[in-house]
Amino acid sequence: MNNTWYFEFGTFTVALTSSVDTVKKWIPFLYQPFRETVTRPAFIDFRIRVERPASLRRWVRPQVNFYLDGFAPFKPLPAQQAVPLFEWGLNWCIANQYHRYLHFHAAGVEKNGVMVILPAPPGSGKSTLAAALMQHGWRLFSDEILMVEPSTGLAIPIGRPVNLKNESIDLLHQLFPQAELTEKFYDTAKGVVALMKPTAETASQASVGAKPTHIITPRYVPGSTLNVSACRKPAAFMELIGNSFNYHILGKAGFDTACSLVDRCDCFTLEYSRFEEVFEFFDGLCEGSRGG
Repeated sequence: MNNTWYFEFGTFTVALTSSVDTVKKWIPFLYQPFRETVTRPAFIDFRIRVERPASLRRWVRPQVNFYLDGFAPFKPLPAQQAVPLFEWGLNWCIANQYHRYLHFHAAGVEKNGVMVILPAPPGSGKSTLAAALMQHGWRLFSDEILMVEPSTGLAIPIGRPVNLKNESIDLLHQLFPQAELTEKFYDTAKGVVALMKPTAETASQASVGAKPTHIITPRYVPGSTLNVSACRKPAAFMELIGNSFNYHILGKAGFDTACSLVDRCDCFTLEYSRFEEVFEFFDGLCEGSRGG
């Protein structure tokens, strides 16, 4: 039996249909804060299905496919990876189909008017850092795609579940026992994966944008002490556009938006291994903002 869910993330709407048991179990859990915001909307940006194929692979070593408007852009994955497949597929939809905003491969968090963009390549620890800051009281904008509106310079929140990988799953669960996570999904292309449910603070302001104030490029270095260094504006600009999904598509609007961001923001690089040091630094950004 198929179930259909509707999700609204402030700026776009998703309809997901699936009969896969793990999807029916975990999607309502992960998206419960967003589910009641919209019911059968008149316009839907992404109509997605996650389903088993009609072939024998439906029963023998079962697989699932991701469909966008009936088109399957990816190869099928093992059935037990249906929930991560939906999350990765939705990221692909946003990055490849939704060019109203400039997209950065970055996390984003906000607290008390301080809005931090965290651009970084895969493996840098940005999702783990964003999840930890969310549990520490910051509002999550994204752990993967940070969207900025060219006309206003506002960062647009899409505070969806955080994709955690491998050692970070148990680490964050131990540090934040109040955090709500799915089961672990094994043998994915990214290793072991689990998804963290957005906090109530993140969900309650799902449509509230913010002007970025800081651009901080994070890097997890095992055993290191916190090292924060000022970053020159040209280097910050290159880091931003080097981690953009659609800068080349937006052309002049993308260039102007990135330039404005860098001009307005304080820019740093950050190496870390201990969250208590990171929290102290980020809380100091808020205190500095209030003091200013």
